This record gives sequence, C-alpha cells and structure tokens, in this order.
Amino acid sequence: MKRIFSLLAISAVLTLSAVSPAGVLGQPLVVTGQGTLDPFDRKIVKKIDAEQIYNHIGHLSEEPRVAGTEQEYRAVEYIQEEFDSYGYETEIQPFTYIGYTAPDLVELSSVDYAGELNPSYFTYSVSGDVSGEIIKAGLGTEEDVSELELTGKIALIQRGEISFAEKVLNAAGKGAAGVIIYNNSEGTLNGTLGGASDDYVPAVSLSQAEGEELSAFVESNPSAVFNLNIEGAEAGQHTSHNVIATKYPTNENKSTDEIIVVGSHHDSVAGAPGANDDASGVSVTLELARVLKNMPTDTEIRFVTFGAEELGLIGSYHYVDSLSEDEIERTIANFNLDMVGSRDAGDLVMATLDGEENLVTELAQASSERLNGEATPVGRGGSSDHVSFAEAGIPAALFIHSPTEPWYHSPEDTIDKISKEKLQDVAEIAGTAIYDQARFNNQNRNPKKGTKIKAAPAEYHEQLIK
Repeated sequence: MKRIFSLLAISAVLTLSAVSPAGVLGQPLVVTGQGTLDPFDRKIVKKIDAEQIYNHIGHLSEEPRVAGTEQEYRAVEYIQEEFDSYGYETEIQPFTYIGYTAPDLVELSSVDYAGELNPSYFTYSVSGDVSGEIIKAGLGTEEDVSELELTGKIALIQRGEISFAEKVLNAAGKGAAGVIIYNNSEGTLNGTLGGASDDYVPAVSLSQAEGEELSAFVESNPSAVFNLNIEGAEAGQHTSHNVIATKYPTNENKSTDEIIVVGSHHDSVAGAPGANDDASGVSVTLELARVLKNMPTDTEIRFVTFGAEELGLIGSYHYVDSLSEDEIERTIANFNLDMVGSRDAGDLVMATLDGEENLVTELAQASSERLNGEATPVGRGGSSDHVSFAEAGIPAALFIHSPTEPWYHSPEDTIDKISKEKLQDVAEIAGTAIYDQARFNNQNRNPKKGTKIKAAPAEYHEQLIK
C-alpha cells in the first residue's frame, strides 16, 4: 500500500526554469532565473546534461517495471551498467517480500447484458472463474449481507463506509462466489484489499456509471447469469533489488566520515511505463552520479535506486534496515527524487515527513536561491522513500512537482510527457546542494542530525496516490 501524499502550508508558488551557464570561472555567474551562482555551483551546472537524463528515461520507460518481475530486473541491470560505466563499484542488494502478481486477465460478462463493462482488479484479488446470479448487497456491511442468500451468487456492492477487504470478506462469509464493487463517485475504481487472505473470493471493480447501470439491470433481470473470471493473480514471496553505487571521499585522510544518500525508485505500477514515476528520478540520480564522480569531495555519497517502492517503500526500508547504527549516525542527508520531470505537473516542492525544514531542505533552498533567485518551498508529505530515512532519524526530503500530473499511475505516463527543462532544473538544484555540503573546505558545513519521525496513520490510504 502506498502512503498518501499531502503537501501543506506551501507559502509560495514558483516557476522554476532551466539555467544555462555563462560567465567566467572565478566570477559570480548570473543566470536567467535571477540567481547568482558561485564558482562551485558552476562546476556542477556546466556538467549536467538534460539530454542524457531524457535518454535514460526513454530506455527505462519502454515497459512497466513492476516489482519482482523480469522487467524490473532488466531496469536494475541497466542502472548497474550505467553506474559501472562511470567507474563505480556497484552493489545489487536483493530482498524478499510477500507481494502480489497482478492478473493477466480480468473479465465480467453475460449473454443477457448488453451494457459496457470494463472490470479492474483490486491488489490482492484472487484468481477464479465463477458464474452466478448477481445479488445487490448495498455497502457490503455485515448488516447489509446478514439477511441475503448469497451462496453461489455474485455480490454487487457499492464503495463506501468500510474497506474493500471487509466488503469481500463479509460477502464471502455468506457464501458468495464472487464480488463486484463499484465506485461511489465519478471515474474508475483502483484499490487494494490490503493483504493476502485465503478467505477472499474473486473480486473486481467497476466505475460508478457501470455499477449503477448494472444495478438497474439486475433489478429488472434478477435471474441473469454473469461470469466473473480472474486469471494469473498470485500472492506470495517475491524478490526485488536495490542498486547502490558509492563515491568515497577523495582523500580518506581528510574525510568527514559523513554519508549523503541520493535516491529514487526504479519500479512502476502495473500497466504504467512510469516515465515520470519514477524513471525521471532514477535518470536524474544516474546523471548526478556521473557529474559528481570525479569532483573532489570529503564526504561519502551513495547513489541508490530502490525496488518495490510502489508496494509500500519496501526497498528503502530494507536498505535503511541493513545499515549499521554507525552508518545511520553518519548519514546526514537523503535527497529523494520522485516524479521530477512531467511537463503536466505543477511547480517543484520539497516534502518532509513532518513538514519541518532540515539539512536537505536548507541546502536545496540555498541552491535554488542561487540558481533561480527564489527558494523552493517546503511542505509535508509522506508518500515516498524519504519516509524510511526520516523514521530512522536521518534528515530527508522528497523532491516532486505539485500538483502531480493527470497521467499519474496510468498507461499515459510516457516519455513524450517529460520536460527537459524540469529535469535540468531539479538536477541543478539537487546537484549544487549536494556538492555544497560534500566539497572540500566547506566553511559553512552544518551537518544537522534529525530526530526519528514516525509516519502518522493518516499517511496510509486505500487509494494509491502520492
């Protein structure tokens, strides 16, 4: 299950534009966003190439990268190859989890019904091929089904009041062979049953319009028989991977012993090429690794792409759990890049788990002021891999554009929706902020440690939205 994204108390709206280097090394660089770069910024900015970032996105978004699949592992291999080509020693970190394989086929039909039906599955819907009459079961509460004879029938239930899982279990407990849940507002219905259960029966979702038309048909044709078929759905143990490339301090004798983690997730949801979510973040991570590889630094920088983020931040939790207490103590910052390239999304913001500023936001606000003349705003959000770090007491922030694009988690999240200007802007802000902290002889270094923050229950939601 994904954590819901909520960005609160944004005090300013920014229009951030890409910058192009000009001027002479050693002199302040005035850029189009009304900011002024110092010579250290210029070293980073002049190396960043949005075209390379865009090309990575094009490769990664050729197919969906659902966690635990061969497609996700092909992305892992590509990322490793790119890190290796920059000269890094790269580690692939496997982890196992109980996950869900989406069905290959979802069908709902009847020879007696001429209306349109476009059923979808719930995460953790089980496979099965059942036929029977449809019985209207209200909201599917225990009270709604208590007097119904559902044995061998298919229950038609409206969304609302209780969870999808409770609706399915209540109907199954009364003998239902299958369940249809339709939306209580306009549009299609995507959701999750929250986890695997041997007590589930095949369950599909319909839009509000489809559900209401079906409900009216059933009233007039109670003996019509429908077939509900789900094939290929499976819950069980799966393996995903994190990819880690480490830049060690240039001179170990002059090391701060501090660690900065730059991260993004390489998996996507089923059916979505995930160009923006999150091939964009991965591609910026790759570009920053290339740009910073040979820059002199006294701080360890780890570039990490995480698997299974879409299933509940599983990869980043595994990475943080694998750290020693010493490594956690020495990790001073996590820059989390998620959905940073859509032309159809809003302005760049930074979200922290508690909505408070920390070392990451302070560094990035300073760099965005130098680049664009204004500081990127900070708000509260807990929907991505920065949560795993914040809960361990590591200062962390999510870089994302808000509001998100209308193509989020859909087959329309494709390369043609990507803005090179936004990619350049985010890469410049994050890259100069990271280098500002990690470079030698930084007289303004302020490695503020964080405190452990626990994600509130409200961060969890049945709808998979950031």
